[in-house]
Amino acid sequence: MMNMKTNTLYKKEAARILIVDDEPVNLKLLDKMLSAQGYNNLVLIQDPRQVLEIYKQQRTDLILLDINMPHLDGFGVMEQLKALDDPLFPPLVILTAQHGQDFLLRALNAGARDFITKPFDRNELLARVRNMLDAQLAHRLVYEQKDVLDEMVQVRTDELRRTRLQVVQRLGRAAEYRDNETGNHILRMSHISALLAKAIGWNKADCELMLHASPMHDIGKIGIPDNILLKPGKFEPEEWEIMKTHAVIGANILEGDDSELMRCAAEIALTHHEKWDGSGYPYGLSCEAIPLTGRIAALADVFDALTSVRPYKKAWTIESAVGLIKDSSGTHFDPGLVVVFLEQLPEILKIRERFSEPENNE
Repeated sequence: MMNMKTNTLYKKEAARILIVDDEPVNLKLLDKMLSAQGYNNLVLIQDPRQVLEIYKQQRTDLILLDINMPHLDGFGVMEQLKALDDPLFPPLVILTAQHGQDFLLRALNAGARDFITKPFDRNELLARVRNMLDAQLAHRLVYEQKDVLDEMVQVRTDELRRTRLQVVQRLGRAAEYRDNETGNHILRMSHISALLAKAIGWNKADCELMLHASPMHDIGKIGIPDNILLKPGKFEPEEWEIMKTHAVIGANILEGDDSELMRCAAEIALTHHEKWDGSGYPYGLSCEAIPLTGRIAALADVFDALTSVRPYKKAWTIESAVGLIKDSSGTHFDPGLVVVFLEQLPEILKIRERFSEPENNE
């Protein structure tokens, strides 16, 4: 399709050629010579001051330009056109009766691609016009091919991103099947995480990253034995030590991929059980040594877990859960994030309502 489009543009009757000369007789002569060969899209310009605006109106394929003109000479015209920085700037052929080397070098340095000497030789004129149009065709083919390739790369990149996102979401679902948590907990927790990220000033892309990475925070639970993971009562000390390994297991599952999404997910899986005062696990990190992604996910995860029904507990009231969050500010949670959490509580409750559990689950 690309080649068909370009070939159509370069049919003789379609090639747009600007001819700029202050002498009417030269314009008529060039018009006659080129029209006789099938070049029908010729734009004749006697006043060089009009060139810039006429050029902007439609894509031009070739410019034939006189140098010695009143009001604005050919060098001035070239300077105006060059300032447009057109990536598909057409070849520019100088019409001149001068043959001095200094003159020719100046024209070439100003952007001219070729010369046609006056008086015009018909065969020379037609050959140079044809060659310049062929060169422009090649230039446009490369330019359009680059656009097509760029588009293909973008499509493929989007495809890979969607595939990674699906992997992330499916991994999150795998963890759900092994635990007593529900898919709606994952939705609430991830949207609350993204809301908190936005509230502290993250840009849209990073908030989206948080939204899609946080659902895998507990993916490591797929490596915990059922007799421990699904135990309805309190863990024995040795069972709790095994349970805590899910953070490292999750990070190990997710690490090794260079995408931002997987790196962020691995970071959250590893650090969302760390606590501000250093009493968390797996490494006992404290304060800002805990990645901000982990601190955000911790707050969102705990609040939703507290206010959700589990086989081993009833749902806490909003007031009780918020009270615990406040009491845990500076110990479990980042105190700055707790302030933001409280400010965003009305929006957090909307998220909770939007992704509420079916009635028979609560």
